[in-house]
Amino acid sequence: QEQVVESGGGLVEAGGSLRLSCVASPRSLSLHDMAWFRQAPGQEREFVARINMISGSTNYADSVEGRFTINKNSAENAVFLDMKTLKQANAAIYYCNAKHLSGGEDWGQGTQVTVYS
Repeated sequence: QEQVVESGGGLVEAGGSLRLSCVASPRSLSLHDMAWFRQAPGQEREFVARINMISGSTNYADSVEGRFTINKNSAENAVFLDMKTLKQANAAIYYCNAKHLSGGEDWGQGTQVTVYS
């Protein structure tokens, strides 16, 4: 059964760093890209970053460009989001999305990021 699982969320002080991880299974899945989205209380889910699992090309939301970095391990169907200089505005539930080469997609359950000052 296909599954996407995020990890790495937690409590971090403003200005600090955090690394989120996401793994899509089974490993035999052929993925086109994986991405991170986030949703803060009372707000719509928004795009954060995406990486093409074949070419490695990336794109980012303007609000995180230069502070967040998305990386991948294609062999493991895994992506990572390195977040630096975190702000309270970055606090949200972060969701991982995996798009299949076949056109389908899967979402994870999300991981909570809390930023305090």
